[in-house]
Amino acid sequence: MEQKTVSVWVRLEPFLLGALPTPPPAKFSMHYLRKMSTYVRTRAKDGCFPRIYWPMWKHIACGKLQLPAELAWVYFEAFDMLTEKSVEDRLEWAEAASQCTSQEELDQLRHKLSVDTLQFLLFLYIQQLNRVSLRTSLIGEEWPSPRTRSPSPEIESKSSLQNKNWDDQAHLTFVQTHLFDLLELVLDPDQLSSSGHHVQDSLLSTEALCGLSFLLEGSVSKGRSVHPLHELLLWAPLQSQAGFSKLSQAFSVRKLQGWLRDTLTINPFGTTACFKTGKKLAWVQQIEGKIKRAKIARNTHNAPAGSRVVIISQVYKQTLAKDSEKLIGASVKLHRCNESFIYLLSPMRSVIIEKCWNSTIVLGPVQTTVHVQNCQDVKVVCVTGKISVCASSFCTFHVLTPTRPLLLAGNEALTLAPYHTHYPALEDHMAIIGLAVVPNVWDQPLCLGADGIENPSTPVYSLLSPSDFYEFVVPFEMEGDTSEIPGGLPPLYQKALIDRKQKVHTWQKMVKEAQLSKEQRKQFKAVVEQKFHEWLCETGQKQQLDSLIPPSTISKQAAG
Repeated sequence: MEQKTVSVWVRLEPFLLGALPTPPPAKFSMHYLRKMSTYVRTRAKDGCFPRIYWPMWKHIACGKLQLPAELAWVYFEAFDMLTEKSVEDRLEWAEAASQCTSQEELDQLRHKLSVDTLQFLLFLYIQQLNRVSLRTSLIGEEWPSPRTRSPSPEIESKSSLQNKNWDDQAHLTFVQTHLFDLLELVLDPDQLSSSGHHVQDSLLSTEALCGLSFLLEGSVSKGRSVHPLHELLLWAPLQSQAGFSKLSQAFSVRKLQGWLRDTLTINPFGTTACFKTGKKLAWVQQIEGKIKRAKIARNTHNAPAGSRVVIISQVYKQTLAKDSEKLIGASVKLHRCNESFIYLLSPMRSVIIEKCWNSTIVLGPVQTTVHVQNCQDVKVVCVTGKISVCASSFCTFHVLTPTRPLLLAGNEALTLAPYHTHYPALEDHMAIIGLAVVPNVWDQPLCLGADGIENPSTPVYSLLSPSDFYEFVVPFEMEGDTSEIPGGLPPLYQKALIDRKQKVHTWQKMVKEAQLSKEQRKQFKAVVEQKFHEWLCETGQKQQLDSLIPPSTISKQAAG
């Protein structure tokens, strides 16, 4: 087998979904993660290795790395969300969590949760993706103390405005630059020198190679069959190239590092390849004139699970509505969509909404995360495993989520509200990806800044007033049995709807009892219709109603 036929690339999901789009804690440097790598192996019997349980991570994060417990859980939960689990396991966990009546009971439930230790170490390291500089805290005390100061918030917060999570070139550059550190993190302690670095003849076990498969996968024969790194290196011709020793049943770190540098390439299923070679979709009507044409591309026809991508860009003044197999299990990016109404009514893996303005976006259930960044005047309606918001203003989020919403740096005037819609296939879609209606903590956000958890002096969010709450109607017919909002509404919001309906009923009764003449009824109807038309125009609802009319119908009306 020729070496040139082998390609290894960086997996999309760890960076896309795993790297939180915010500057990491200063203690996530290599110096401290290397110490953690040694520490967990010495405490294997205490629930640290080969899987680390929540209590031990909490002990390390809070006692050694000086992180608040809430922030420690954010990272642990984010990694756990990436791991493969059956729908049954996800729903079982949701049911157990919903039955907890106190924080103590919830903590006891979390004590049962564990993740792969080596992969979790790599997960913590790649949080550096969204840091401006990696020069901080490389040399320091044995374990950081509360006196240790973090880098300047002004410096760190800038990185949170530059989303690298979808940039597959940035992922490749990161791994190429820090390959030495990544290999050291998964090495057994007895393969390190007294200073904690690997030596010339260090050996990497097959167990450690499985850890690296969290970040790397590859193929031969130009990507026809994709394998995790450890499976790829089961093939004898590749083992000799990568430095495998039959005697020690391990890989030479020096040779493996050289082989990886020679074979690492851009992800053939990443966003760059999606736009270059992916299939284009004509999901929106193109508007003539100087307005940029909408761009929609996908790689779902040939990408493996975890790398399926749909990119929707530059939708302008239109309604885009899709319930498509092409969206199922895909990571979707909505980019620069303005003054539009977008309905993506399929179960998806993840969604990012970036640089969108004055739009309403209604999503089907999202298994992992919805991330909103650099948006203004956007309304997002979703059921999701997690939602995070960064550098956005005057946006409203109607959310059903089992995890606390993450409000990152640069936000202003956000509004959080309960999920307020349904469509016929909604509950079926939720069941497909393992999302339940409880627990639902849409109203318990966590504000994260450059220095961790914040309580800003000027609140960046508010809860929607019940008096401003309305149900949202999805204006499309679909097959399915869902006929009401899953999980119902919080009592205050339900009462507001009942009170409003009562006012409408009272008004209708008053009109009926007024005993208007035929001419008066005609005049009254004209006034109401005029006011309603003015309201449609002022609120932008007319644009949405007009865009729901099929183009062929508009043409016939114009011809008539």
